[in-house]
Amino acid sequence: MEPLTGDGTRLREFRTEDLEDYLAIVGDDRVTNWLSFDSRDREAARKALDSIVERSQQENRSDYLLAVTSRDDDRMIGFARLGPTGVQAAHLGYAIAADHWGHGYATDAARTLLRCAFETLALHRVSAAIGPENLASIAVVKTLGFSYEGRIRHHVYTNNAWRDSLLYSLLTTEWTHRA
Repeated sequence: MEPLTGDGTRLREFRTEDLEDYLAIVGDDRVTNWLSFDSRDREAARKALDSIVERSQQENRSDYLLAVTSRDDDRMIGFARLGPTGVQAAHLGYAIAADHWGHGYATDAARTLLRCAFETLALHRVSAAIGPENLASIAVVKTLGFSYEGRIRHHVYTNNAWRDSLLYSLLTTEWTHRA
């Protein structure tokens, strides 16, 4: 896939040389506290990255997991993902390295990936499941026009505990109206 360019971010395919930047995200408890998996060590991060790179080269890929960079630097500062959840539907996820929080990168990366979801991939629905305490991520989806659908009880097991998620969604008709 060609890189996607937003106002302040670029989304590109992962590369094996992204390991240190990837580890700075998935190995940081400040970040993974909000994700659906526990922090990874170097070896687990390397295996995950190799798998991501391999999947991105498949002709009929099942998901779109892309590295997020700022527009003026090619170093990975986060990632964004669209994973299939049904007919013309996908789940949106994103993470930004803690050192880059508060600069609007998550909102811009999510907006850029949504543009691809609705305008290029012709999806009908995109959902996001977010931990109730993750106020920054909830603010991102609200800014992008998502609607709250409800609470999924004990949705994710991470950090040795079950966690609820709040479900949000955006339909293509709502995206078209906002675009």
